[in-house]
Amino acid sequence: MRNTTKEVIGLDIGTSRIVAARRENDGYGFEAQLNAFVTIPYSRITENVMTKESVPHCVNGAEITVFGNEAARIADLLNVETRRPMTRGVLNPGEPQSLAQIRRLLTSVLGEAPKQGHKVCFTVPAPGVGSEENITYHETMIRQILRDFGYEVRSLNEGLAVIYGELEDSNYTGVGISFGGGLCNVALAYMSVPVLSFSTPKGGDFIDSSAAAVTGELANRVRLVKEDGFSLNGHYSEKIHQALNVYYDDMMQSVVNGLKEAFEASRNVPKLGKKIPLVLSGGSALPAGFRDRFEKLIQEASLPVQFSEIRLASDPLYATAKGALVAALAD
Repeated sequence: MRNTTKEVIGLDIGTSRIVAARRENDGYGFEAQLNAFVTIPYSRITENVMTKESVPHCVNGAEITVFGNEAARIADLLNVETRRPMTRGVLNPGEPQSLAQIRRLLTSVLGEAPKQGHKVCFTVPAPGVGSEENITYHETMIRQILRDFGYEVRSLNEGLAVIYGELEDSNYTGVGISFGGGLCNVALAYMSVPVLSFSTPKGGDFIDSSAAAVTGELANRVRLVKEDGFSLNGHYSEKIHQALNVYYDDMMQSVVNGLKEAFEASRNVPKLGKKIPLVLSGGSALPAGFRDRFEKLIQEASLPVQFSEIRLASDPLYATAKGALVAALAD
């Protein structure tokens, strides 16, 4: 049982993972689940084991739906793809169970329904660079689910959340980038005020599906290989690692190109007169060598803004949720 004091929660609702952040003593605590599910045939023994091991699941007639972190491992054992409630940063229109599974995953990371007055701030993606994509349906449905749970709800741009979570020392001035599963979200803020934001469509899922297409592997299998110690340092003889290197470069170059286009197109970028920090976050930024490779691409791009540092977030997987929590606590 959670305590009955009013909670304030930051919530990163990403294509790949859903992460909840809370204050704990003098620091932060996080709970995360993979934003995916898989169905397996029902048996009483299997259901009992899932319950005993505290694996998030539900029973639907002749099937057991396993959702969250165990879904990828079970899908790999069965040699099938996981099903995804979200794609490219928003609810997946091709998945009939998207809303039902999102509701279950949110329950898993948030715990029991709160009393009135508990607050949650959740992240939403930015439109693609140079476009005005509509995220209204996605944002409205997530907001409604959280309100149904009893929360007071607000939303926050994902790139801005990275700035709030990581750039307090620069008075929230700088660039935050979240390299996520569905999208890469980018934001620039000046003294916490958002100046510009955009997203690019090549994220972790793009890397997985592209590498899978040229190697003949399942995308879920590629993702597991990618998360099992893959690095961008050195040379590899294995085809999957070669493909991952190629498409990581493609993803990073897409973000750098987006930054250049956004800076050139925006009339709102202030003349800062000084260098600003740039912080990298998200699960797709985790491989060793990522920061160095990205910095090299930034240096080659000759952007109109100079950076005092380019660094990884203190905890790249949880930076967005932490920033959402910072925003919620400031209200």
